[in-house]
Amino acid sequence: MPFGISKTKEKDLNLLQLSDASSGIQVKVLPEYGALLHEFSIPLGGGRLQAVSSYEDLTDLLTHHSLFYRSAKLSPFPCRIQNGKYEFEGKAYEFQKKFVDGSAIHGILFNKPFTTREAYADDHMASLLLEHLYDKEDPAYPFTYKISVRYTLKHDGILSLETTVKNLSVGRMPVADGWHPYFSLGGKVNDWILTIDAKEILAFDEKLIPTGKRIPFDHFYKSAGLHTTELDHCFLPEFHSGKAACVLFNPANQMSLSFFPEKTYPYLQVYTPGDRKSIAIENLSAAPNCFNNGLGLIVLNPRDTESFTVHYQLGLQ
Repeated sequence: MPFGISKTKEKDLNLLQLSDASSGIQVKVLPEYGALLHEFSIPLGGGRLQAVSSYEDLTDLLTHHSLFYRSAKLSPFPCRIQNGKYEFEGKAYEFQKKFVDGSAIHGILFNKPFTTREAYADDHMASLLLEHLYDKEDPAYPFTYKISVRYTLKHDGILSLETTVKNLSVGRMPVADGWHPYFSLGGKVNDWILTIDAKEILAFDEKLIPTGKRIPFDHFYKSAGLHTTELDHCFLPEFHSGKAACVLFNPANQMSLSFFPEKTYPYLQVYTPGDRKSIAIENLSAAPNCFNNGLGLIVLNPRDTESFTVHYQLGLQ
């Protein structure tokens, strides 16, 4: 059977591995800390090239995860909430944990333990279902919901990430979803080529809060080198049928990573860290500050569900 799922422990990290023997592609997931994507790798030059910039070991994760949020599940909101404050159905809420700029960032599940509900492999795929129950733990988000994350590795280097949220509260709740992975294709960001199927971005203020305007930005609509470009932009993909919303390519080793979000992820946040070793490409269901500006915000009725899916494709050209 070409596909398989196994448990492994590396540098004190308890991982679940999905593998495809025919291509040699491996995926490793860390359920205990936000169901994060720890590895997405492909054989190259007698070794393995890891496309995900992850944590070196448990100490690195515990020290830096609340600073970098690598591969974090962004729930129940992505990116920033201005001043950590919002109002919902006539009540005001404020998150006490805030980033250095005063915003609440990246949700509240980034380091929460997920439980394995299903692990399945056959001749066509390896699939892993993880689940977490959030129950009013933060006074700023007094709702109850179940979140399920399914990783599915398929042929041709395709990895699908599907997130499903179910409202278990007695009333309605606001919710959005996203991912915060950092990717590395070997070498430096400056040498990679980026393509984004978008001609507009959201205008931000100095704290990366949307102003309500869209501005033209088509520099990467046709493939372009990143060089020294600094990005912290929210792109608006056009969703052309059969076309990737984003492609990252390293000419030096011919490695490529393509992004095919479904329309439940209409925003694409792209960020280049200062060390130029990786790039964050974040599929988002809503814009930053969505609890206040309503851009992409979903309000779920009791017992209702919503799903969000993105497909990655890793390969060599």
